[in-house]
Amino acid sequence: MTEMVYGTVKHSSAEPSLSKWLHSIDRWSILCVLTLFGIGLLLGLSSSPPLAEKNEYSPFYYVYKQVVFGSLALSCMFIFSTLSKTSIRRFAVLFFLVTFVALALLPVFGTDFGKGATRWYSFGLGSFQPSEFLKPVFVVLSAWLIAESQKINGPPGNFISFFIAMLITILLVIQPDFGQAMLILFGWSVVYFVGGASIVLLLIIAFATICLGFVMYSISEHFRRRIDGFLSVDIDPTTQIGFVSNAIREGGWFGVGVGKGEVKWSLPDAHTDFIIAVAAEEYGLILVTVIISLYITVTIRSLHRLMNKKDPFARLAGVGLTAMFAMQALINMGVAVRLLPAKGMTLPFISNGGSSLIATGIALGMLLVFTKLEPQGDVRDLLVKRRKGL
Repeated sequence: MTEMVYGTVKHSSAEPSLSKWLHSIDRWSILCVLTLFGIGLLLGLSSSPPLAEKNEYSPFYYVYKQVVFGSLALSCMFIFSTLSKTSIRRFAVLFFLVTFVALALLPVFGTDFGKGATRWYSFGLGSFQPSEFLKPVFVVLSAWLIAESQKINGPPGNFISFFIAMLITILLVIQPDFGQAMLILFGWSVVYFVGGASIVLLLIIAFATICLGFVMYSISEHFRRRIDGFLSVDIDPTTQIGFVSNAIREGGWFGVGVGKGEVKWSLPDAHTDFIIAVAAEEYGLILVTVIISLYITVTIRSLHRLMNKKDPFARLAGVGLTAMFAMQALINMGVAVRLLPAKGMTLPFISNGGSSLIATGIALGMLLVFTKLEPQGDVRDLLVKRRKGL
C-alpha cells in the first residue's frame, strides 16, 4: 500500500548478491559480535583451565569446545542473515513447534545434570536446552501474530501470542527456570507494547508476575534462598556472589594481570554465568566498559535501523530480538554486581556454552535480516523523496 501511494525507489538488479548483502547488512553490529566472541575466547583461556583440571580434561578443553560451538554460532548468524524475511518467518513457526514439544517433554525425558532443574536433553557427547532455541523463534512468531492482527479481518494475534507465552512460562516454571520464564514474558511484552499494547493488560501482567513471585517465594526453597541472599545486607564471602564481589573489587581499574585472578578457582561457573567476574578481576573496569559498550552499540544500532521500517512484522520482530539480546546481557552482569538476584544466565557470545551460543547466533542472524537496509528505503526516505517531487 505504501508503494502505491509514494512510489518505489529504483534499484539495480544487476548488483551481485554478495555486494547487495554487504551494502544492506549492519556491518558494525557484526564487528561488535565478532569482538565479543574474541573477548570470550580470551577470557576462556583464563577461566576454564581450573574446571578442566577438576574434571580431568586437557587444560584448554573448554576453550576448544568454545571454538567449535562459537564457529557454529557465527556460521548460523551469517547463514540466517542471508535469508528473506519470509524464510525467517517460516523457519520460526516450524522450529517453534519443535522446540515447544521438546520443552513440554523435558519432565519425562530430560536431565538436570545434578543442578536441580530439568532443562536439558543429554545425548552422551552433548546436550540440548530447548528453552534457549525457543526464545528467538517465539519472539518472531509473536511479532508475526501481532502484526497480522493489525490487518483488516486479521486473526486474534494478541490473544494467541499471549496464550502461547503463558503456556511456555508454565513449562519453564515447572523445570524450574524462573529466569528464562521472565525473559519470555519480557520479550512478548516488548513486542506487544511496540505493536500498540493495552497499558491496562500490561499492568495486569506485571501485577500477576509479582503475585507469582510471592507464591514461588512461599513454596520454593531454591527461589526463597536466592531472594533472601539478594536482599541480605551482608554478603557471605564463601558464596558465589561473595567470590564475584571480591573479584570485582580486587580488579579495580586495570585488573590484577592476565592469568593472575583467583575467582576462577572458587567458582564452578567462572567460564559461563560469572565470566564477567574474571574479566573484572584480571583486566579491570577497562575491559568491562568495552564489553558493555559493544552490547550497547549492537542494541542502539539495531533499534535505530528498525525505527523507520515500513513492515510491521520486521519492526516488531527486530525490536523483540534486540530487547531480549540486551536484557540477557543486562541480567548476567546485573547479577554479578548484585543489582539482580542470582540467576544462571549466560553472557551472549562471551560465556562458554553450546545451546545458548548457537541460539544467540541464530537470533542475531535473524535480527540482521530485520535490520537490513531495503532497496525501497524506509518510510522517512519515501516521504522526503515525495516532498521533493522525485
